[in-house]
Amino acid sequence: MSASSTLLPPLPERMRPRTLAQYVGQRHLVGEGCILRKMIESGNLSSFILWGPPGVGKTTLAHIIAETLDRDFYTLSAVTAGVKDVREVFDKARGNSLFQQKGAPILFIDEIHRFNKAQQDALLGAVENGTIVLIGATTENPSFEVITPLLSRCQVFVLKSLEKTDLQTLLDRALKEDVLLKEKDIEVRESEALMRYSGGDARKLLNVLELVVDALGGQSPIVIDNASVTASVQENMAIYDKDGEMHYDIISAFIKSIRGSDPNAAIYYLARMIDGGEDPLFIARRLCLSASEDVGLANPNALLLANACFEVVSKIGMPEGRIPLAETTVYLASSPKSNGSYMAIEKALAKVRETGNLPVPLAIRNAPTKLMEELGYSDGYKYAHDYPGHFADMEFMPEALRGTVFYEPQANKHENALRAYLEACWPKYYQNGYPTPK
Repeated sequence: MSASSTLLPPLPERMRPRTLAQYVGQRHLVGEGCILRKMIESGNLSSFILWGPPGVGKTTLAHIIAETLDRDFYTLSAVTAGVKDVREVFDKARGNSLFQQKGAPILFIDEIHRFNKAQQDALLGAVENGTIVLIGATTENPSFEVITPLLSRCQVFVLKSLEKTDLQTLLDRALKEDVLLKEKDIEVRESEALMRYSGGDARKLLNVLELVVDALGGQSPIVIDNASVTASVQENMAIYDKDGEMHYDIISAFIKSIRGSDPNAAIYYLARMIDGGEDPLFIARRLCLSASEDVGLANPNALLLANACFEVVSKIGMPEGRIPLAETTVYLASSPKSNGSYMAIEKALAKVRETGNLPVPLAIRNAPTKLMEELGYSDGYKYAHDYPGHFADMEFMPEALRGTVFYEPQANKHENALRAYLEACWPKYYQNGYPTPK
């Protein structure tokens, strides 16, 4: 790090947006006419949770909202704060509310998923009676980590990894506007490595940019290309990962090793996470997801074992929990793989968004009233159990989607049997132009 740069905050902090106009990404939330922008513009702010990967602007957005609405702003980190800290904020908020009419103060809690049940319970009354507006930030699925009563009082907004165009905007802006970088002769000949190492994370992008510029500081011009970026990052991996971002790389490597059927690599990355103090339930949840998404119907027992692993680890804790985690990791990595169910729901969701709410066929509609019976609801319905093989040949899809195949059995022992059954039931859909795996 150069002498001049050590006197200033890191580049990500220097380039932190202060207004919505400077904010990059998340157009689905803060673009014109979108839900968060309308909430801000109306001043009618309610409690919400920002869920998304690191470096996509959760903390920045909370600060911008408070600044835009001129609200008192309190911030706590769930890593270090306890119930006592939460109550102190409430006391301050109640006291300040007597002297200002700006609206309820904002309490921003970073990594809210790390609050335990008692800490989250302490938030309920103040959120419900409007003492504070809660903005939580989390990288974890709130439905797993936030208690139901609190979740029911908060909207959840999903933030996405930044796109390449967003990252390019941030890169260009840093080179032109940063107090240090704009004074240097910097030539970006290639940006692919910068984008790759960022992983859609604005903080990572700017950290890597600053790292490379410092490493090449003696040159004029400073030429940034893929080779110089890669060399700088590899030589300074500890600095590159100074915010603990390697956490996300390791869990990614863990899941991809399971998906790639390599139990040795998977168990290695599991050991890295355990040795590094990773939350064992975070690992167990990822195993449940992998069992569904990657193993799927190729081995339905995988999800049962993953769920049992989660339950056992939650009961026995660590260090004993490392054993069921290891057992499940090896089992999933060694299992045959299928993403058939995952692909089926993705295709179905895409079709629903494309076609909207198509009418359900009358024959399979519910008919609880006489009027509905007269309108033909349930008319023609065939009760499957009254037919040979417990199968009745009738159409269940909306008319416009007749013949659409979402689920395609994959080539493995279990799904070969499912394919045979579906071909026997639905030869017009599953035999024509739908190859049988060898």
